[in-house]
Amino acid sequence: MSTKDFLEKDYYKVLGVPKDATEAEIKKAYRKLAREYHPDANKGDAKAEERFKEISEANDVLADPKRRKEYDDARALFGNGGFRPGPGGAGGGSFNFDLGDLFGGAQGGGGGAGTGGFGGGLGDVFGGLFNRGGTRTQPRRGQDIESEVSLNFTEAVDGATVPLRMSSSAACKACSGTGDKNGTPRVCPTCVGTGQVSHGSGGGFSITDPCPDCKGRGLIPENPCDVCHGSGRAKSSRTMQVRIPAGVSDGQRIRLRGKGAPGERGGPSGDLYVVVHVGTHPVFGRKDDNLTVTVPVTFPEAVLGGEIKVPTLGGPPVTLKLPPGTPNGRTMRARGKGAVRKDGTRGDLLVTVEVTVPKDLGDKAREALQTYREATADHDPRAELFQAAKGA
Repeated sequence: MSTKDFLEKDYYKVLGVPKDATEAEIKKAYRKLAREYHPDANKGDAKAEERFKEISEANDVLADPKRRKEYDDARALFGNGGFRPGPGGAGGGSFNFDLGDLFGGAQGGGGGAGTGGFGGGLGDVFGGLFNRGGTRTQPRRGQDIESEVSLNFTEAVDGATVPLRMSSSAACKACSGTGDKNGTPRVCPTCVGTGQVSHGSGGGFSITDPCPDCKGRGLIPENPCDVCHGSGRAKSSRTMQVRIPAGVSDGQRIRLRGKGAPGERGGPSGDLYVVVHVGTHPVFGRKDDNLTVTVPVTFPEAVLGGEIKVPTLGGPPVTLKLPPGTPNGRTMRARGKGAVRKDGTRGDLLVTVEVTVPKDLGDKAREALQTYREATADHDPRAELFQAAKGA
């Protein structure tokens, strides 16, 4: 689509809708006309095919709110004839100059005497809308990057800042991202610089794909760069400091917006996805936002009760009260000593009691246990087990 077409064609008239038409009205009008003039329904009719192209072109502009606003603004500024290029240059009181040069001034042409100094002011308005060929440039978002990082158990619980070396594509430094060794690529004739091509799919609809000739860039190098081979992109390595939030779990995938590969032609950068691998700890385990630990206790402590000290991760030990008659495998809770949650609070430390049996006993201890066994001889801890087995 040329600059001249953009200013002179009345897309509202092409679709048969008023200038204040809603998006729904534009969509409805386009579908109706597309069905009527689609090439599949008018085989061999050149006029219908040309009419279908006009309808599609009008819809491409008016169905996009941003492009529609740019179109309306351009028409309001130039559409009344004051700056329209006149035939022959003199008739009708209109100026005779190249609109492509006018808009191209924003790309480096400047506003000289021949244009009355319009290059600077109008370049600010239209510099992002048109290139020197009069076609609409399309910013391209950078690619997403995925990387991996390994943390030890404590770093995962408390959070850590780690260096991460990444390789991605960026603008080729040799050709400044143009793909052309001289920095002068030409507009792709297939997509006219848009980077996209449309294919009719029947029923008045079309499918848009990246242009196969320019690979979606909108530009084709005249003399391909020796470094990037005309792609405009080259491998780039960088090291950045990445903050891994506290409480991350093994296998979690973290998204860092805008930290991926740089975009093209002012497009935004992609995102960085970091997959976290967490190592184990010799003492502590983890269950959601809680930490776990197994603490051995003696038989007298379990039977008689008492106070026991329990280690915490990275902090001073805590003291827990062990109730008398605590069975083996019982779990107690030390509140606020676990992993960090998303809201900044901490989970709990789950303490599981493990009654230990000494391997070696002295004579005095053995004698005491023998006395204990005789004193509890009438108690059979397995009586209920056998009774239940018979009942089953």
